[in-house]
Amino acid sequence: MKAIELYRKGNNKLNSLNDVSLLFLRLVLAYGFYKPATMKWGNISGIAEWFGGMGIPFPALNAYLAASTEMAAVVLLPLGLATRIISIPLIFTMIVAIVTVHWSNGFNAGDNGFEIPLYYILMLFVLLSNGAGKFSIDQLLAKRMKPES
Repeated sequence: MKAIELYRKGNNKLNSLNDVSLLFLRLVLAYGFYKPATMKWGNISGIAEWFGGMGIPFPALNAYLAASTEMAAVVLLPLGLATRIISIPLIFTMIVAIVTVHWSNGFNAGDNGFEIPLYYILMLFVLLSNGAGKFSIDQLLAKRMKPES
């Protein structure tokens, strides 16, 4: 019985780290999207041309959408603001990146494969399904909007 009680206590302590994990996940993702976002905005016409060369329809529009989505992530994810909402277009952007750029290179990141965008999709899915966690503006807003009983 002592082992079971010890397990329960340890499990409860580890569960208390869930919100810290979500915070770290948001920060890592925001950092990961920073360079691609600034690179895209630094040469948006070149990105549109590149998209067009890959056969992406409406390349200029899609270049602006991808750059805007990634830059929104850089701002919103650290704040934990609209976390579930921004996760959806980010997942879509990563799927498009896998299909258009990375798939033909295989899995390995070192070969420009789909490994990193796949990891981003999995991390974004965690945020989509769990929300931003306790250390977020989303949580503050949820508390304010909660009906009084």
